[in-house]
Amino acid sequence: MVQPRSDPKRPWSQPLADFVPKILHPAVARQGFGELALLLDWEDIAGERIAAVSEPVRLQWPPAGTKRDPLEARAPAALVLRVEPGFGLEIQHLSAVLIDRVNAHLGWRCIGSLRIRQEKIERAPASPPPAPADPLARAEAERQVSGIEEEPLRDALARLGARVLDRPRLKMP
Repeated sequence: MVQPRSDPKRPWSQPLADFVPKILHPAVARQGFGELALLLDWEDIAGERIAAVSEPVRLQWPPAGTKRDPLEARAPAALVLRVEPGFGLEIQHLSAVLIDRVNAHLGWRCIGSLRIRQEKIERAPASPPPAPADPLARAEAERQVSGIEEEPLRDALARLGARVLDRPRLKMP
């Protein structure tokens, strides 16, 4: 017999995303990042085009006791970016915009300058696009969702339905 849980508020399972920050924090902290937001949200912060050719490497904090403005508790850090060769000049011209975006995302004046390292960025290969669904499955899925008024929702459900209907059925013993 299964015993009831002692803590009914805690779910049986937790999303993997709840564990990632706890596991990665020590490794990320060694690179000067106080939180993972800058790494995990880089594409949202920098924009798709800039994120495609750059990635944050580390934050270089000035020595303790260094202050630029008496109103600040700590002098801002320098963000070290790895940039694809040939894009360094463009990133340099956009440095003020990037600094403002990072600081706005983090909610405080964390970054004061950018340091650019032009190096090849190794990225995981993109997965190939899925094969198109069977036309009969697509037609059946479109027929089943024809009553939905919102076109984007109807199209998304038709694509999903076509994939589900296109899968071979599992035979149960």
